[in-house]
Amino acid sequence: MQKILITGASGFVGSFLVEEALKRGLAVYAGVRKTSSRKYLQDSNIKFLELDFNDLGQVRAQLKSVNFDYVIHNAGVVKVNKKEEFFKYNTKLTTDFATVLMESPSTLKKFTYISSAAAYGPADKLTKGFVEESDTPSPIDTYGESKLAAENWLKEQAKFPYLIFRPTGVYGPRETEIFTFFKAFNQGLEGHIGSTPQKMAFIYVKDLVKVVLDGTLSNKKQKSYFVSDGNAYPTQDLGKYAAIALNKKPLLKINIPIGVVSVIASIGEGIGRLTGKMPVLNKEKVKILKSKNWQVDIAPLQNDFNFAPAYDLETGLLETIQWYKENKWL
Repeated sequence: MQKILITGASGFVGSFLVEEALKRGLAVYAGVRKTSSRKYLQDSNIKFLELDFNDLGQVRAQLKSVNFDYVIHNAGVVKVNKKEEFFKYNTKLTTDFATVLMESPSTLKKFTYISSAAAYGPADKLTKGFVEESDTPSPIDTYGESKLAAENWLKEQAKFPYLIFRPTGVYGPRETEIFTFFKAFNQGLEGHIGSTPQKMAFIYVKDLVKVVLDGTLSNKKQKSYFVSDGNAYPTQDLGKYAAIALNKKPLLKINIPIGVVSVIASIGEGIGRLTGKMPVLNKEKVKILKSKNWQVDIAPLQNDFNFAPAYDLETGLLETIQWYKENKWL
């Protein structure tokens, strides 16, 4: 049985990657921290590997003892207290880990890196209206810059069998950030930020993990792909589909000016530095909210893996909100 290691396995995307890898009949090792919750990793077939990337010697020994066929590197951070921590966790952690893998005697078939569409930035300044591989990356936040730095390093490794996937907005059961919108909606409030129309791109988590495993187990290597369901959505669609799924209309609809959001984000970020807990809404996030177009080109994904997502935003949100209700989140 072929062995696969999935880092960041306890998180939202990571736990779904584990489930999909089990469905494929792989021997699955969940890479977690000692303190990580294993709430969504209950299958008895899962083997656990407690990884401390601050101790590369230990990581090297762990990798040598198992000899993995595949690695999906999903570990990383999306919010930090200091900007340099993005590069510590998203860039250096990735390059150190890949270096250890390259130095190990194992015959690794694939190293799949879960990056982000943020590594290239939005399509706001592109007249064609979408971002594709041949475009010059222009990340607009530090998170995107840290992901791009890891990508660039991987692309310099001429003999390393890497694949890179750049998801757009990932949503689905267990997701907590977009959930805040639905929680407010369920309480009667539909809030949108700014008055400028946005074209958003999304991918349902089940579609994402399927194509990531398709790529990981394929003969493709040293390539990178954007991942979305291929559609462009105005932000108002979140409210439209929430109304269908929850069978209710909001009592109040508001558009919060981006200037007000910036002030709130600055205050929240200041408090976050004092408490050591950075809020979801911070100045980095405002940069994303100001952007107008996150459409990406998924033709390479379709050509190489026959990618045909099973979910669009409406069907994905209906299933997601049903999960929130069944699990008493809403």
